[in-house]
Amino acid sequence: MYRPGHIFFLLTALAAFSACVSMPVTPPEKPEAAAAEKTAEKDEGTPLILSRMSEFLSQGKFDEALGLFDTIDPAEANTTGIRLLKASVLISAGRPAEGRIVTQEVISAEPGNLEALFVLAALEGASGKEKEQRNILEQIIKTDPVNTDALLSLGNIALRSGSYRDAGSWFDRVLAAAPENMDALTGRALVYRYSHDPKKAEELLNRAVTLYPAAAEPRHERARLYKDTGYKPQALSDLDIAKKFDSGNSWIAVDRGNVLLDLGRKKEALEEFERAIELEPDNFLAYVYSAGLKDETGDYDGAEHDYEILAKLKPDYYFAWEGVGMHKMRKGLWAEARDAFLSAYQYAPNESSYALLAVMNWMRAGRIGDPRSFLEQALRRAKRESPEWYMLRLYHDLSGDNDLAIRIDREKNAENKARMLYYLANYYDIRGNKFLADKYFLEVKSLGMKAVPEWRLNEWAVTERLLALN
Repeated sequence: MYRPGHIFFLLTALAAFSACVSMPVTPPEKPEAAAAEKTAEKDEGTPLILSRMSEFLSQGKFDEALGLFDTIDPAEANTTGIRLLKASVLISAGRPAEGRIVTQEVISAEPGNLEALFVLAALEGASGKEKEQRNILEQIIKTDPVNTDALLSLGNIALRSGSYRDAGSWFDRVLAAAPENMDALTGRALVYRYSHDPKKAEELLNRAVTLYPAAAEPRHERARLYKDTGYKPQALSDLDIAKKFDSGNSWIAVDRGNVLLDLGRKKEALEEFERAIELEPDNFLAYVYSAGLKDETGDYDGAEHDYEILAKLKPDYYFAWEGVGMHKMRKGLWAEARDAFLSAYQYAPNESSYALLAVMNWMRAGRIGDPRSFLEQALRRAKRESPEWYMLRLYHDLSGDNDLAIRIDREKNAENKARMLYYLANYYDIRGNKFLADKYFLEVKSLGMKAVPEWRLNEWAVTERLLALN
């Protein structure tokens, strides 16, 4: 949502360094000496190197940016500013230990260097030590009450923790010192949005867009505001422009996909979610939307692939295991489906449906008595005398189906009734009673309860068995 404090420092520091490093307008008149010529090349090269570094950083290519430090003139590379810049890039590249060494060396030599303290604060933040980060930032503020970098970082920390009043106060202090600060304008607007004051949020974002017409962030945040308040076409317009200015931002792609989805433009939405994945292969939310859309549009293999990646990225997201299990069932891969539903049940032990789905596939993959021990555990976990508890007991006892059929017939909740009929149909199918299995699969279909996962599984079963309602 916002650049971390150390990234902000990187980009602003680069701009300052680029402005300070001189670049000769004309070449030396007499470049006879090789050493003099080499020095001239270095002088010309430093601002160009910093410019290329800025491009790499804005694209998130931190390793490439780090490689450019080796090409800077040694005397220039040893200055405090360049060393702190390198420390910051090391933090961003996921090498905080190396960044800390460089930063501590600068602080040892210059204890009062506020830029070095700011980098140290970023290091603590990158290490998950938010309390230490906040303490260092507050130390900077005591020395320099209008240090906008530190004030912004404190605002963002408060924003992440949900302390909106504190966040607003920090951003206000930045705006009092620098009324046109883009990050403070967008940050304060976000506080207003979260505090349910869209009018004030829009006022600040409009000002930021006017002041920074070529910046993606204000338009991106305004698009989120417009989406939340129901102005979908306006949100899409802002995201179209933000995409042009920051085409490598995967979250712009995700948000644009969401707006397109709201507008019913599913094909374009899917293209945006896939673009987000291409830009950021571990973008969890992009896979969530991509998998759902592929499922909805019949690209089952694509959906299965995305669910499998989701399960690897975030194993405790049990909906991903549910998706994997369903598609393994669709393909008749019973053992793999069983394992997927067992994983879902592990992370959602109160969802007895996952236990039932695991047991069904377990029985199909091997012997009917194989899951007996598991069923005993599942019965202890399930709410006693709930519809799921009775169904688990049927699969455990392998008897009592007539009584359960009567109980299901009396069930008042249509969704529960449809779900239990689906499990009863599978019970008969596993036991070899095709007539009763087909009867109950069709009864599930007749109820039309499309909101439950069992509905889709039932539809696949009905199609595979060539069944049709009279």
